Amino acid sequence: MTTRKTLALNPEAATAEAPALKKKGRGWEISDKRLDALHEQAREMRRHSTEAHKALAEKFAGADLGRYTFKRFAVVGSAIVDFNCHNLGLALAIDEEGQNDTLAKRRDKSLESVGIRVMRIAAKDILEDIDAVLQRLTLVMRERLAERKAAARAHKAANPNQSYDRPKTGAKPRGERKA
Repeated sequence: MTTRKTLALNPEAATAEAPALKKKGRGWEISDKRLDALHEQAREMRRHSTEAHKALAEKFAGADLGRYTFKRFAVVGSAIVDFNCHNLGLALAIDEEGQNDTLAKRRDKSLESVGIRVMRIAAKDILEDIDAVLQRLTLVMRERLAERKAAARAHKAANPNQSYDRPKTGAKPRGERKA
């Protein structure tokens, strides 16, 4: 009889601890307490929206934007943005009268450093001529979509051996297929 070869685990690897999973913060490394406070603050902001926010949210609700939807008062990292389109990496910030501009600029810089483009809109522009604001927004969305597609093409060209095919639904993994 021949001896059967088996795969043995390295005893040192078995005792080593796996890195802790980040339960909240979606990779932003924000504490649970801080993230919960941000979500509660965003909830309160949604309950007590300004007229400009309500007008823009009504337009977004009535528009057919396909997969590019905007979420009101979304928590992105450690910031709350007025509207966020996750698929485009685009955040809208509505400038109200008397808000702290230095804090807003710092927030915008931190969002742009992780690839989220911030478009600032004055609240009075929304209330006075919302159609012009929507035209500007449409142009920014098209630019952002073109940027994302160009980045995807560049990534694909730089990594020719990487497969971009999605697994077929209902297909069994390789190990379970019958020969």
